Amino acid sequence: MNDYEKYEIECDRIRAENEKLLEEFSLWLKKSGLTERTVSRHNENVAFYINEFLLYSDIEEAKDGAYSINMYLGYWFIKKAMWSSEASIKSNATSLKKFYTFMNEKGLVDNETLQDLKDTIKEEMAGWLRAMRKYDDLTIDDVW
Repeated sequence: MNDYEKYEIECDRIRAENEKLLEEFSLWLKKSGLTERTVSRHNENVAFYINEFLLYSDIEEAKDGAYSINMYLGYWFIKKAMWSSEASIKSNATSLKKFYTFMNEKGLVDNETLQDLKDTIKEEMAGWLRAMRKYDDLTIDDVW
């Protein structure tokens, strides 16, 4: 078995675990009184993060992914998601805050990790939105 095949097997294992997490996350969101549409949006945002971004170049499980949000919303999402916009960055930040709050309540991430994620979102949001505006501005040659 070559390295790529091993990588794919590991990614498949993690995606199966993520599917279970996403089902539990959806139930958790529904219990908080959110509409089906809102639950679906949060679920889609989180699924893209944990099944695409966290498995893109390295294999990272959802419980370990809270520290990657700056790279995700400040760079990767802007470049890789055709639908990226200022609104979708904000939406993803909200979804990921909710997801890692859920993960904290399940005991899969500690309080410090959750707080670091929330602090990163608060501190970096303006920069992420600025990067999105620059990326969309065709008069700027070097966004980064």
